[in-house]
Amino acid sequence: MDGLDWMALLAMLMLVMILLMLVVQYLQANKAWRLLERLHGIMKERQQRMIWHAEENRELKSALRAQKAHVEQLQRKLKILQDPL
Repeated sequence: MDGLDWMALLAMLMLVMILLMLVVQYLQANKAWRLLERLHGIMKERQQRMIWHAEENRELKSALRAQKAHVEQLQRKLKILQDPL
């Protein structure tokens, strides 16, 4: 083999190594992308749960206010009924 053949072989070997490195980087990027997609799905699910809990919290606070108003009304009625005694 003369010098030109060795240079061609070396160049081909370098190209193969570069391609292997690109494949490895692609696989790592693909793995990272799948992980990000999974995390995105988890975040969306948690955000939906937070919205649901916030709505439920508003409803419970509203029901509590109504219950407190009802208790106050009953206390006023009780006071009215007890006053003549």
